[in-house]
Amino acid sequence: MLARRNPQLNAHGELIHLLSIEGLPRAILTQILDTAGTFLSVNDRDVKKVPLLRGKSVFNLFFENSTRTRTTFEIAAKRLSADVINLDIAKSSASKGESLLDTIANLSAMHADMFVVRHSESGAPYLIAKHCAPHVHVVNAGDGRHAHPTQGLLDMYTIRHYKKSFNELTVAIVGDIVHSRVARSDIHALTTLGVPEIRAVGPKTLVPGDLREMGVRVCHDMREGVKDADVIIMLRLQNERMSGAMLPSAGEYFKSYGLTEEILALAKPDAIVMHPGPINRGVEIDSRVADGPHSVILPQVTFGIAVRMAVMSILAGNDA
Repeated sequence: MLARRNPQLNAHGELIHLLSIEGLPRAILTQILDTAGTFLSVNDRDVKKVPLLRGKSVFNLFFENSTRTRTTFEIAAKRLSADVINLDIAKSSASKGESLLDTIANLSAMHADMFVVRHSESGAPYLIAKHCAPHVHVVNAGDGRHAHPTQGLLDMYTIRHYKKSFNELTVAIVGDIVHSRVARSDIHALTTLGVPEIRAVGPKTLVPGDLREMGVRVCHDMREGVKDADVIIMLRLQNERMSGAMLPSAGEYFKSYGLTEEILALAKPDAIVMHPGPINRGVEIDSRVADGPHSVILPQVTFGIAVRMAVMSILAGNDA
């Protein structure tokens, strides 16, 4: 029986869609990170553009709100000289009852070359990639609780930038992991890139037990989870995805799982603190940590533009 091909790759093993980090070989992750490094200098130019996507049309299809992610994708596409079309899905045909696939078919007829898709339903970008025209590339900008691959990649770029290598690191991911597509993407990327110890830290209600099967160390004690960590990735509480009372209160959560200077002192002296944003100060992280010398939260945003440029340029260069 023939092995099922990864829908993200063409017959030559080249990336044609970015739907999830899961299942991608280490060589492709490294290719994206290396390519992103070449784009960082574009940010320092007087004219912040390169012509790699000139004449291409990139459609931002955000069925779920995210100003930060949409803006960085728009900046990245424009710096590659693409024509960018932002669709207000809430006011579009989708809100009038048109199916997702009919919407995609109509947009494809407008000669789209790339869809950047954010959707509240897990798997929506896969469905679009399966049914769009062969020349159209799909980038998952976050789907349900499933994946957020470009955030995972920019996190990996940030870690490599500051730590140089993944081979001897201890990485702690702290917070609302059960609702976090970022955490899932980070865990798959960290595993593929060879990080020896990945910890998931949080209350039992917010840390899925099946992470142990992925080789992740689950810690319900913050001090144990952060001790001697090289990298701490803080996650926000995703109250909009929670059903019922999963926590007593934000204040109680901060007492047990908030990152303070006292807790951070348990990590390695040169530990870096990351956060995908938006930050909830005083809930998952203290302001003195978020703004302190260990924080690399703002550089993450800068790196994110270069990583998204890398992803789009690589996709555009590969045929289905």
